Amino acid sequence: MKNRGPRLSRKRLNDLLEEATVDCYNESEELCGLFTMIQDALEVPFEAEILGVTVTVERVDLAHNSILAVCRRGRTRQRVPLLDLALPSPPPKGVERIEVYRSWQRRL
Repeated sequence: MKNRGPRLSRKRLNDLLEEATVDCYNESEELCGLFTMIQDALEVPFEAEILGVTVTVERVDLAHNSILAVCRRGRTRQRVPLLDLALPSPPPKGVERIEVYRSWQRRL
């Protein structure tokens, strides 16, 4: 497992960010656009790690001010910040959208 997804060029990051946030008027709308982009592109379920424990990421969810991963281990489910996951290698399809979200978060 690794912490980050694939490295994207600055242009690719900016293009995907623009695609997700076009016509957005504030940070809340941008977050919704990013969530929709991730939800549409990220192939779930996939395994990831959180605090050294392997979990299955079943889906993503939108919270008040962040995007969460809905994780399962056995019969227990928990929502954790998407950016806190150590992603698998090879990463799931659509993981570059998580990097766009990470880049957006750094800009805030």
